[in-house]
This record gives sequence, structure tokens and C-alpha cells, in this order.
Amino acid sequence: MSRIMMLTVNDKQHELVVAANETLADVLRDKIGLTGTKKGCELGDCGSCTVLLDGKAVNACLVLALQAAGRTVKTIEGLEQGGDMHPLQKAFVEKGAIQCGFCSPGMILSSHSLLQKNAAPDEDEIRRAISGNLCRCTGYQKIIEAVQAAAEAGARGLTDPQT
Repeated sequence: MSRIMMLTVNDKQHELVVAANETLADVLRDKIGLTGTKKGCELGDCGSCTVLLDGKAVNACLVLALQAAGRTVKTIEGLEQGGDMHPLQKAFVEKGAIQCGFCSPGMILSSHSLLQKNAAPDEDEIRRAISGNLCRCTGYQKIIEAVQAAAEAGARGLTDPQT
């Protein structure tokens, strides 16, 4: 059975017809066309589908689309600022934290969620924040360095506290 729902994604309102069994990841990719949200394991283990739901990092493969009705979603595409990459995205590029790129959207959004709660996390806090995201390429150290660099840049006023 399908239902009509309203969903705000990256500050844009969407009216969608969704089936009761459709996941948020499916709707974002297939109905809205935001393919930055990756589908990996589809079991909530890899974190490649991580998005921010009302500001909290969640696995979009585990959230039914109807559970997100009336709520706010931010995907990796929604982090850009005036056509430029978000400072966290830039830090990932500059520190070499992106290799194959499959895990990057989830890693970045999990890190973004952390930095919204804690502008100066230590390495253990960063590791905990990204612990639900699997990476096969980087060995995680460059990811941690990127988050640390973004946190330091934020301390100098380079990040937008609203995003």
C-alpha cells in the first residue's frame, strides 16, 4: 500500500508517493535522485547510507521512508555552501581521506554530526563517531586527521554552525 508523504531534504520540500516497505535510502536515491547516499550492505552495518535525520546521523537503509515523513533530511549533497564544498568535505580531500569514495558520504555526515555536538573532539571521540562506517581503503587515520583539521578550521570560524 502506498501513501503520500512530505519530506524536507536539503532544505527542499518533497511530496512523494511511497510504499510502506520503501527505505529512506531508496527514496533518496530512486525518487529524489540524490545518489550520494550509497547503498552498501543494506543491513545497517557499513554506514555508506548515512544521512542526517533531524540533525542526527542515521543509516537510511534502516529507516522506512514513512518514518521520516514531516522530518528534515540532509544528505552529502546538502552540505555544499553556495556552490562550494563544505569545509569538512574540503578537509577530507586535502588530507587524502577519500580514496575510492564509497564510504565518504557516510563518513563525512557522521563526522559532521559529531562536530555539531562537539566542535573540538579528541581522537577517541572521532573514532566513536565514525565507528558505524566501514572503509576498506584509508585505514581510518587520514579520516581522523581530516575531521581534526575541520574541527581546527571551525575554531577559526571557517565552518557554518547551522549546517
